[in-house]
Amino acid sequence: MLIPDTAGQPAKDANYPAAVQEKTAGGETLAPQKVRIVGRTSYLLMWMGGCVSIGTFTMGSSLVGTLNLLQLVLAISLGCLVIGAGLVINGAAGYKYGIPFMVQARSSFGFSGTRIPGIIRAVPALVWYGFQSWIGAAALNQVSAVLFGFDNLVFFFIAFQFLQIALSVFGFKGIKWLENVGSIFILGALIYMFFSVINRYGAEIQSNLLSAEGTWGTPFWGATMLFLGIYATMMLNVSDYSREHTPGTGPGRMLTIYTAAILPVTLFMGLIGLMVSGATGVVDPIQVFANAVDNTPLLVITLIFIAFAQVTTNVLNNVVPPTYVLMDIFKVPFRVATILVGLLAFATFPWLLVRDESAAGLQIFVQTYSAFLGPIFAVMVVDYYVIRKRTLDLRLLYNGSGPFRGVNYGALVAVAAGIVAAFSFPDFSFYAGLVPAAVCYYAVMTWWPACRRFTPDEQSAAVSLES
Repeated sequence: MLIPDTAGQPAKDANYPAAVQEKTAGGETLAPQKVRIVGRTSYLLMWMGGCVSIGTFTMGSSLVGTLNLLQLVLAISLGCLVIGAGLVINGAAGYKYGIPFMVQARSSFGFSGTRIPGIIRAVPALVWYGFQSWIGAAALNQVSAVLFGFDNLVFFFIAFQFLQIALSVFGFKGIKWLENVGSIFILGALIYMFFSVINRYGAEIQSNLLSAEGTWGTPFWGATMLFLGIYATMMLNVSDYSREHTPGTGPGRMLTIYTAAILPVTLFMGLIGLMVSGATGVVDPIQVFANAVDNTPLLVITLIFIAFAQVTTNVLNNVVPPTYVLMDIFKVPFRVATILVGLLAFATFPWLLVRDESAAGLQIFVQTYSAFLGPIFAVMVVDYYVIRKRTLDLRLLYNGSGPFRGVNYGALVAVAAGIVAAFSFPDFSFYAGLVPAAVCYYAVMTWWPACRRFTPDEQSAAVSLES
């Protein structure tokens, strides 16, 4: 018997293992989400606040001398449209059934097999968490140096990280309000800084960027993937967020929400990075934003904005995914997992990632993890839409001794095929891995006997025999 197709009304909690029943004050659990707390406006603001990534600024800076201003605008716009479509497509299962990414992935990878996509998703989150925390701490340190003469970046990094850990343990309700309030302030500050940059460096922007020839060739299309790659991680675990959104939003409106949230902040951050770095040659985000304003009060406000933006981005995008991974793999409570994630971010050595010479390295980092994320995304999409025709049996997804037990090696073979293709075209790694992984997964699920127990027909027969 299949679970009824009614979003937000899964089976009673008693049907799910005790390991997924551990809840915080915010109600976080790996069981299907029964109470949806994020409406359309809040969902838009949540994504807007969570997408102000300093990584976007860095990608913009890294394209100086490669693209002109118009080409960057189009590259970011195309990348964001692909992101929005990917979020809608892969978030549909979480939205319909209220399940998180780690549970959704069981249908394609198996209970034990989910550890592989889970860890692949968690590693970039931890790196970005550490990177953005260091940037936020540097901004606070600069404020302290300007106002009080106290300059100690290590102190501020440790304090800032523990502040984010404290905010994270409040769960999704706390995240919702943090993002809703923060997004308004962030968007206003971005608009102000954008026009400040134009006023301050207008002549340099005109000569270095507007009149530059740039290219519409491989670097342009590679740039669309770089901006997509920053958010490709969220395309994988979007169900962690869509499961919290209230029912009644169709795919078209959902695409509008994602695009309206992600595109403006990504455009502002990428363009500011390109314009200021193109005009001054400075890549360090703190120096760039400090150079964009010319008086102390505005400098302090700008730096506080940078720090606040890192909090909203980290708490939503870089804490939730690895937290759910730890909950699923190690069966630890939500709050313990958030603390562990915050501590692990220290081990990413973020001070090595913010150096001037690191901008190109971050490009390689995005291209590398995108080579893994694209194939996993393709396998999950084919599994949900083609193999299972958008119908999941939640009893089986929460039954560790049922047909989803162990590892679906067909999914791993398909991901491996996609990864090989992705590394063959590193500039387009996310795109390049999609079709090979999708075709391979459909083939192995159709013809490889080892995958048969993961197919819905075989599972339906087994359920009928049990009944």
